[in-house]
Amino acid sequence: MKTIILSSEVAPFAKTGGLADVTGALPKFLAKLGLEVKLIMPLYQEVKKKGLYLKKVIDNHPMDWGRSREKFSVFEYQEGSFRAYFVEKDDYYHRDYLYGPPSGDYPDNGQRFAFFSKASLETLKQLNFSPDILHCHDWQTSVALAYLQFIYSDDFFFKGIRSLFTIHNLAYQGLFEKEVLSQIGLPDHLFNLEDMEFYGRVNFLKAGILYSTAVSTVSPRYSQEIQTPEFGYGLDGLLRKRSKALFGILNGVDYSSWNPATDKLIFAPFTPEDLRGKRECKRDLLNMFQLPSQDMDVPIAGMVSRLASQKGLDILCESLEEMFKLGVYLVILGTGDEKIQDILKSIKEKYPTHLGLKVAFDDAVAHKIISGSDLLLIPSRYEPCGLTQMYSLKYGTIPVVRATGGLDDSIQEFEGNKLEGNGFKFEDYSAEALLAALKKACSLYHQKEKWQNLIQNALSCDFSWDKAAGEYLSLYKKLFSI
Repeated sequence: MKTIILSSEVAPFAKTGGLADVTGALPKFLAKLGLEVKLIMPLYQEVKKKGLYLKKVIDNHPMDWGRSREKFSVFEYQEGSFRAYFVEKDDYYHRDYLYGPPSGDYPDNGQRFAFFSKASLETLKQLNFSPDILHCHDWQTSVALAYLQFIYSDDFFFKGIRSLFTIHNLAYQGLFEKEVLSQIGLPDHLFNLEDMEFYGRVNFLKAGILYSTAVSTVSPRYSQEIQTPEFGYGLDGLLRKRSKALFGILNGVDYSSWNPATDKLIFAPFTPEDLRGKRECKRDLLNMFQLPSQDMDVPIAGMVSRLASQKGLDILCESLEEMFKLGVYLVILGTGDEKIQDILKSIKEKYPTHLGLKVAFDDAVAHKIISGSDLLLIPSRYEPCGLTQMYSLKYGTIPVVRATGGLDDSIQEFEGNKLEGNGFKFEDYSAEALLAALKKACSLYHQKEKWQNLIQNALSCDFSWDKAAGEYLSLYKKLFSI
């Protein structure tokens, strides 16, 4: 089975979030199952800075673009049997950021990612790689499916192709003014409610839902949640219409990068059989954030997160004073909303011996927090999948999460009587519910024997990509009967 994956970001080439982790790992694990997989992404400035050996395979290929002709080139990166292709058009991609500076998105993002989508289809023709499956991720690649439906529908090269559109976060939809359709070479008649029109604007993500063979999300629970008004962001009705072709597959984890036995970024390695290194990681974490390192028996809660209300930072900030009264230290790493950053900085000034804060994106510090903490807090308002809770389980760091999306799918409430479960969950989106779950976790933390049982339960969890890739393969096969 030949598969092509389109994504606007892929680890380790260019990354802003979990999308890159997924699209970086999935092709390699699909290849292990015998698929022929290729991946296409834009050639960003960030990729060029990495100094990879890239071989030019397409040079200044002309393409119809709106009312003109534009050229692009393509470079190939090869590592073993894995091949990635990079679409080069410096006007669009040689910029300091992938999507825009902190002040907001680039105003031409509609053109940038539509060009990438169409150029990717042209690349397949130039490489003579006729896929069975086209797998598009998020709104940045969704109009590739509109091009297939309305521009390439009579092209024999794409005859019989099946498509899967994966939604990583429905809140990000790619909304643009009506004029974008003619600018990117799609028919104006698509500006209607049954196609890409959405409250007076063009919705790129809607194209992915409408024109794909099937739609998937990154957890089973999230695939159900987005069919409700609360989580549907105006598209719940359309998603309910497509419910028979809507699937949820929980993301996997690449344990080659997240394994405490081999992790070079943490202070000391450890294994399920010998956890002494985890205690050293905890001491290192206290020292790093200048918290009292003599208090090794005080529970440390960690957070590695975007500082945004979606991630539950509003109810977290509301609960911090009560949290500190429980005798909990908290360390937070992340960037995001300036208002939330300012609130956390002021709380840090008031409670310097209880709160450690680093406003940044720092992968090494993320590994140190996940390895050295006793608890990981993820109080998200919604969470399509979440990866940090899966990472933390591998490090014996116990998640305290809101029961939503992939958090609910991956975390089972620990039952002390049965010694079953791998973490703690709360239902209501409130500071009170978060504190109640945290109190339960802290109570168990001081029951050392049960706590060790819980840690061993966490360490035994397996969220490897082998399982998730197998589910994607099964879904790919199902596309031919939909």
